[in-house]
Amino acid sequence: MPVTDVTKDLDSRTLTITADFAAPLERVWQVYADPRQLEKVWGPPGYPATVVEHELTPGGAMTYYMTSPEGEKYYGRWDVTEVSEPRGFRFDDAFTDDTFTANPEMPVSQNSYAFAEHDGGTRATYVTTYATAEALQQVLEMGMEEGAREAIAQIDVLLAQQ
Repeated sequence: MPVTDVTKDLDSRTLTITADFAAPLERVWQVYADPRQLEKVWGPPGYPATVVEHELTPGGAMTYYMTSPEGEKYYGRWDVTEVSEPRGFRFDDAFTDDTFTANPEMPVSQNSYAFAEHDGGTRATYVTTYATAEALQQVLEMGMEEGAREAIAQIDVLLAQQ
């Protein structure tokens, strides 16, 4: 399992996940830069992602949906705010309806994904910040931590295949 640390901090309203991959920085970057690769790892196993729009540039968007084993679709949207290829990017992530309009009843998170060379591979640091501790607690209760661990484990599998 590539995840080496998970820190939940209700005071700072953050969930920070650190993962180490046995692949070069540029290869890890490609997982996020290529929508077909991202589809293989975004979301937990059993909930395949379909990327509809993918513009990993400041001001760009990535829209997607995940399909449950029962066929239910769960929609989301990234609004990209910053890109420093191949070192990382920042985006706001929202739960949406099927038109990719944010669901006002669900929290929006600010995300920072950072990649750095580490021990001959790449260390990824994923920081997700919510507006309130209650919003963070809500997504934790929905299984976000477990889902993120499982999704990140899929990156390791994808990297090993290529």
